[in-house]
Formats: sequence, C-alpha cells, structure tokens
Amino acid sequence: MAAVSKQPPGELDQLDPNFGGDALTLKPESYLSMVWRRFRRHKLAMAGLCFLILMYFVAVFAPYIATQSYRHTDPPNRLQPPSGEHWMGTDHIGRDLFSRVIWGSQISLSVGFVAAGVAVVLGTVIGAVAGYFGGVIDNLLMRFTEIVMSFPTFFLLITIVSIVERSIFNIMLVIGFTSWPGLARMVRGQFLSLREQEFVLAARALGGSNARIIFRHILPNAMAPVIVSATLRIGGAILTESGLSFLGLGVQEPFPSWGNIINGGRTFLRQAPWICAFPGIFIFLTVLSFNYVGDGLRDALDPRLKD
Repeated sequence: MAAVSKQPPGELDQLDPNFGGDALTLKPESYLSMVWRRFRRHKLAMAGLCFLILMYFVAVFAPYIATQSYRHTDPPNRLQPPSGEHWMGTDHIGRDLFSRVIWGSQISLSVGFVAAGVAVVLGTVIGAVAGYFGGVIDNLLMRFTEIVMSFPTFFLLITIVSIVERSIFNIMLVIGFTSWPGLARMVRGQFLSLREQEFVLAARALGGSNARIIFRHILPNAMAPVIVSATLRIGGAILTESGLSFLGLGVQEPFPSWGNIINGGRTFLRQAPWICAFPGIFIFLTVLSFNYVGDGLRDALDPRLKD
C-alpha cells in the first residue's frame, strides 16, 4: 500500500502567498460607477451624449467657431447655395447661414437648459410638499396642478408670450412655468411611496425636521426619475422655443435661434431649401440626442435592472 504523503503545514501559503488576497482587497462598486457602467452599454445614449457635448462646446465657443458675425449682411450674395466660402449657404439678405446656426445653438440650447431647470425646480418642490404633507395641502396643490394641466400648453404659451415682453429671459421663464405639472405629479407619487419607509420613520423618530427629512432623506431617493425627466424636458423646451420662434413669438431678430432661422427661410423654401434644412437638422439631432440620453439614464438608474 502506497504511503500517503502529507503536505507540511503552511506549504500551500508558500506556493501561493496571494491565495485569497484578491477577494479580501476587492472594493464594492460605487453607485456612480455602476450607473456609468450601465449607461455605457446603451450605444445610442453614448452617441447622443457625445453629440450634446459637441453642441455645447460649439455653443460656448461660438464667437471663435463662427466665420462671420450673425448680423453681417451681404445682399449681392443672397440665397447662395452651400460652398467653400459659405459652408451652409446664405439667407435672403446675404447673411452667412453657418454663422447664424452656430450662434443660434447658443440661444436654443440656453433656452432649453434654463427652461427645463425652472420646470424641474418648480415641479420637484410642489410635488415634494404635496406628497410629504398630504391632506389639505396635497389636495390644494394637486387641484392647482390639474388646473394648469387643463390648459393647452402651447396655446397658453402663445397667450402669455403675446402679453409679456419677447426677450430671451422671458421666453425661458414662460416655457419653464408652463412645463412643471407632469413632473410635480410624478414627484408626488414618489414621495407618497417613500414617506412610509423605515428610514423615513426612523429619521422622524430621531426628531428630524420636515425640511431635513424631505431634502436629506426622501428627495435623494426620488431623484432618478427627476433626472431622466429633466433630460427629456430640455429637448421638449428646445422644440417649444423653436415653434414659438417659427411663429414669430419667440427670439426676435436680429438674434438668431434655430426656430427663427427656419421662419425666415420658409418663404424661400423652394428657391433656397438649405435655409430651413440645416437648422432643422440641428433641432432634430439635438432633441433626438436628449431623448436617447434620457432613455440611457432611465435604464442605468432603474434599480430593478439586473447587471
């Protein structure tokens, strides 16, 4: 019978001194790292994010990228097609369309970002207060929200813009003040489901104030749908501003926005279709990119999604 050799104590550690070491040194993945890893899987969302970064870079550095001033006119060269001198052609009074589209990105993207920010702040605050306190406060705020939602949004916008001064700042505020009701209802639903959770009851039992419980404990857990909604609302605000400017109720000449560039070129649609085509393409790609980024964030922030 063959003798069974015994391995001396500690020999396994000598052969593999790092045995089991990796398992002990592994660090748990942070929440932001997990969200970014999930977001990167969404190829269209990554493409949209890259395009939006490019567009905001163009908007910030518009004075250096635009080849001419958006005010410069050259009537002898009106309605020129795209060429080496004018990359996107010229409009009906000889202005370089490339420069106007670049400058227009500054206004259109700013309007979308600020208007969506106003809507998110209003909707989050109203929805949080209604969902947390409930009762009479909830009824009053939700009835007011339903009254605002009952008005056709675009017609309400047209009415308000017709009354107030048509400045860029007012356009931002008007779009923001008419876009919050849907978000308020969503945030209210989140607060109604979270306010009875154990961590909220524990914070209340420890003497936490209402403001601390709302903004420190509940709101961070309700931010995922708010972030997704914010990205989608930026695209919607850009479309709304473009529609108002196309009707002549938005950003006024000589300041360019994608909407009023299209408005100026609609009379020459058959003769010079590039005037409407290029800003229309930028509106389409920008809004589509925001929608794709919103879809990617929705998937990345969904706690029910399995890795």
